[in-house]
Amino acid sequence: MNRKTALAAAVAAALTLGTAVVAGTQNVALASGATQSGAGFQAMSTTGRLAALDQAGKEAAATAKALGLGPDERLVAKDVLVDNDGARHVRYDRTYRGLPVLGGDLVVHRAKNGRITSTSWAHQGAIQVAGVTPSLSTQDASKAAERSAKHVKQARTTNLDSSQLVVWAAAGKAPVLAYRTTVTGAGEAGANSQEAVLLDANTGAVLDSYQLEQGVSGTGNGVNVGQVTLETSQSGSGYTLTDALHGSTIVYDSNNSPQSNPAQNATTFTDTTDNWGDGTTANRESAAVDASFGLAKTWDYYKNTFNRSGIRNDGRGAPAYVHVDNQLLNAFYDDSCFCMSFGDGSSQNNNTPLTALDVSGHEMTHGVTAATANLNYSGESGGLNESTSDIMGTMVEFYANDPVNPGNYYIGEKLNMGNGYLRRMDDPTLDGSSLGCYNSNAGSVDVHYSSGIGNHFFYLTAEGTGTKTIGGLPHNGTTCNGDSFSGIGKDKAAAIWYRALTTYMTSTTDYSAARTATLQAAADLYGANSQEQYIVSKAWAAVFIGTALPNPGGGTPTPSPSGSPTGNPNPGNALVNGGFEQGTTGWTQSANDITNSNQQTPHGGSWYAWMMGYGSTASETLSQGNIAVPAGTPKLTFWLKVSTQETGTTPYDTLKVTVNGATVATYSNANASAGYVQKTVNLSAYAGQTVNLQFNGQEDASLATTFLVDDVKIG
Repeated sequence: MNRKTALAAAVAAALTLGTAVVAGTQNVALASGATQSGAGFQAMSTTGRLAALDQAGKEAAATAKALGLGPDERLVAKDVLVDNDGARHVRYDRTYRGLPVLGGDLVVHRAKNGRITSTSWAHQGAIQVAGVTPSLSTQDASKAAERSAKHVKQARTTNLDSSQLVVWAAAGKAPVLAYRTTVTGAGEAGANSQEAVLLDANTGAVLDSYQLEQGVSGTGNGVNVGQVTLETSQSGSGYTLTDALHGSTIVYDSNNSPQSNPAQNATTFTDTTDNWGDGTTANRESAAVDASFGLAKTWDYYKNTFNRSGIRNDGRGAPAYVHVDNQLLNAFYDDSCFCMSFGDGSSQNNNTPLTALDVSGHEMTHGVTAATANLNYSGESGGLNESTSDIMGTMVEFYANDPVNPGNYYIGEKLNMGNGYLRRMDDPTLDGSSLGCYNSNAGSVDVHYSSGIGNHFFYLTAEGTGTKTIGGLPHNGTTCNGDSFSGIGKDKAAAIWYRALTTYMTSTTDYSAARTATLQAAADLYGANSQEQYIVSKAWAAVFIGTALPNPGGGTPTPSPSGSPTGNPNPGNALVNGGFEQGTTGWTQSANDITNSNQQTPHGGSWYAWMMGYGSTASETLSQGNIAVPAGTPKLTFWLKVSTQETGTTPYDTLKVTVNGATVATYSNANASAGYVQKTVNLSAYAGQTVNLQFNGQEDASLATTFLVDDVKIG
């Protein structure tokens, strides 16, 4: 529905700013080509995203000045998200005298009229260091990093490693000129694990260090997705695992190339029959089938749920490599090569490839995190980074609805591990290592274990407390404070987390800041003092982060409509779900017209139908069939609100009502009204018949008209 808010944004802007500013505002909104609401954001085409980034780049200098940044600082636009109402969230990276500032990222929030409303900072305020000429040489930094590595043994620098001069701006600390050096050695991810070491460029003191492979470290994957359909490409007389529908994602056979360079010996999978794998590890194609299927489902989940087109929201697929290294009990995403790697497991998990569905979702999500908040992979932000991947990997599993691997809140339950899973979100402590409750040492724990705090929060937000069976597996929603409450459902919980990640979190966000971000995201989506926001606060309190907000009342939040009605919920109305309060139940729509978006006002309840409003040539239909029109003098009544940018009485944009294909009423931009107006159509000609009712919207090439329909009744 977000594609239509350009009209609402433009009309509102016109009231205060005038035509010239409206044009500037519309360019970004209309270029997005949005088709579906996702966490409150408009979908953006590649062209629309580039236009938004270009606008953000042009605003960068003025924005830096408005924020009080110093003369040596520059803002570099990284990403832009546009809300349904036209508000923008622009994510910038910072440089200082040409050097990247690690921890200098920020998000500037702009109202639909372009005014800056607030800013989310990784390091608040201007950056200043004494100078940018280091005392240590690059070679000295490399040697010091080798000696200082904590996560790998026998650390060394290879020709793939590097030392980069940066400004390090940790939250709450004075910025420092630093070297970021990559070292390689034996570690959790195998013999060629990589670690980043940050050193003071003048004293050589270690500032931070963290693993670079953001993966399911130390785990295995026994996936078998069963018989699935894959998107492949034909090449000559054969086929390749190139998925043109998902950014031309290609799955390669790494041929046991080292994990530091999975493309070294890689070859393309080819097949003459377009039949891939046999479900066994003896066939090298089987793991590739799992990876291709999992990555496609992850892409679809982000696209269809949040309007996100690929990892970087630019429509480009990342290459994936299976059969990486030897005895590699790991899978990981690497932003430096924009690629994903999957090992074949080891004797620890019976040599099962790490290509499970939730692992694919987990790894691709690391890319999404890198492209958005870019949460540092150490300390509490590292735990949030891992938790984000567990959360979205779990949501991908639910989304795929694969009967061989039903959705649940176990992480890696198909990994063939001894205890039957890698991690559990309902009670993270059951794996023996993960934290389920926050404590002051959370930032010192391995990020795969501190992620349990975020995982636990998400489960409680979605499902609440108590025991239940999900996906055939037992779950137990325990709390740290003994509280009990109902959840808001996994879809709402995921929308809140995604909006918080992409809109409010930065590289240095910790658990306390994550609470603030999710509370704001819940308010954005469902309203301040909503039950959804209240449950978010309850779930954080349940893992010992903050306290619960006051209960706004209203009882347990109503889950999103399930689409599984039991009979006609509207007595006296021949229509099913005439007020749309059961979502799409009973209705067929050509676009996502039925909505509870707070960008418009329903006539009654929370749901309504929002038709048209594109400002370009378009058409839509909304219909219900098999309606038993009563005898006597039946009539169709409904409430209609028309808003338009058109002028005059010429009917440029229309909404026609048809019964069994015959037009019984027509409304247009000429029927514009300040509020809802009840419309009545005599259906005596159809008394006693079974009919099909349809609303047909039609819009011309310029200027938008919105038709809001609610409380439809035949009786």
